[in-house]
Amino acid sequence: MLSRVSLAMVAALVLPGAPATAHPHVFVDTKLKVVVSANGKLEGIEVSWTYDDFYSLLLMADLGIDQDGDGELTQNELVRLNGFDLNWVAGFEGDSYVTRNGRKVRLGKPEGRGVSASGGRITSVHFRPARGRADGVVIKAYDPTFYTAYDLVGTVDVDGPCTASIQPADLDAAFTTVEELLYATPADEAEEAYPEVGEVFADTVSLSCAD
Repeated sequence: MLSRVSLAMVAALVLPGAPATAHPHVFVDTKLKVVVSANGKLEGIEVSWTYDDFYSLLLMADLGIDQDGDGELTQNELVRLNGFDLNWVAGFEGDSYVTRNGRKVRLGKPEGRGVSASGGRITSVHFRPARGRADGVVIKAYDPTFYTAYDLVGTVDVDGPCTASIQPADLDAAFTTVEELLYATPADEAEEAYPEVGEVFADTVSLSCAD
């Protein structure tokens, strides 16, 4: 079965009328860990982002690190890299969205938990504090503009008395949505006015907690 990343690449190539610079541009493997207190309160979410090879290469080149090109970084280079993706502009929600009973759950500012590099790919980790009851919480990781494609990998770990289930995105329906919206957009406007379709590609994580 094709992964979401490879499917997105295929879609960019085969969708008639899609611009040459079709989204997404950046691919990120995402891991989530949910922290829940002993009494079932949501304390926060740890988010791990592993950037694709090409974007990682661009980042390292921009910072002038990994000059030996082995894809591994020294401790000093990691210090320089640390926090590179946490300087968020006003209004940016961190591409992590949490709801409970359909209502938005506010996440706090990101707290950096370090960076690493292996095999030429950069991984950064941050924590988003949260409050409220954990049972019934729904989590999605996506960029609304689909400039960045987040692929949820592995299971979602839960530190606390809850379990997490994952409902994979319906990729066939997602690509149909993109196709329909792009067909309705003039070709010369498609890149600038690319539809916000990121959510339809997002897996849905649901928390269930014991009484």
